[in-house]
Amino acid sequence: MATEAVARPAATILLLRDGAKGLEVFMVVRHHAIDFASGALVFPGGRVEDSDHALAELLLAPDTEAMAFQLAAIRETFEECGVLLARATGADALIDADRLLQVEDQHRAALSAGSIEFGAILTAHNMQPATDLLVHYAHWITPANQPKRYDTQFFLAEAPAAHVAVHDGHESVDSIWITPQDALTGTEEGRYKLVFATQMNLAKLARHATVTEAMDAARSSTIVTVQPRSTKIDDTRRKLLIPIEAGYGGGEFIVDLPPAS
Repeated sequence: MATEAVARPAATILLLRDGAKGLEVFMVVRHHAIDFASGALVFPGGRVEDSDHALAELLLAPDTEAMAFQLAAIRETFEECGVLLARATGADALIDADRLLQVEDQHRAALSAGSIEFGAILTAHNMQPATDLLVHYAHWITPANQPKRYDTQFFLAEAPAAHVAVHDGHESVDSIWITPQDALTGTEEGRYKLVFATQMNLAKLARHATVTEAMDAARSSTIVTVQPRSTKIDDTRRKLLIPIEAGYGGGEFIVDLPPAS
């Protein structure tokens, strides 16, 4: 019997803004050489590192486990698209565009390469992570039968108007601001590729017309962990079962989307 792959802790942020057509979310296209969600349209995010836990402890978080996920989401979003949810220590407003550009020029490449820790960047620029701006949105665990698995916490955050989001050119090769419905329609038409968790979270987000509406709904919701149970139907289709109480409009879905790994 094959050994079940361990689900690695991960975090992602759905950056939101109010656009001309309504609520928009920032998404990136994963590099085709990456072995998880290769070539797919995804939200910025990645693994929770030991340094995220260490920083959470240093910040004296009441719940270091929860804050580690939040810190990972903020760090990965900065790495992948250059948006940094942080404030100067003691300030109410997020850092402005000039401060962001300074931090990015000095440290973004090194952070992505693993040669500097996120906490050291915050200390060097006298900043604090703005974890209070994240709203918990979802919790998904990759199905047990997949060779590469993640235990992912999803967060919503309103994108700072002064921060320009753009893909990094390494892990992601393209980026777009898009309405959730346009992302779903584009996938049906073959223009985009989505994995199941992304598709479901886009469909849930598409119920809302504005950033405020989406974030208020998330704040008032109970997060139910989703670990789909997958059954193969034929060469292209799978049946996926998820908890009805998770709020995705059902508990059984027939999909022809490829597995993430």
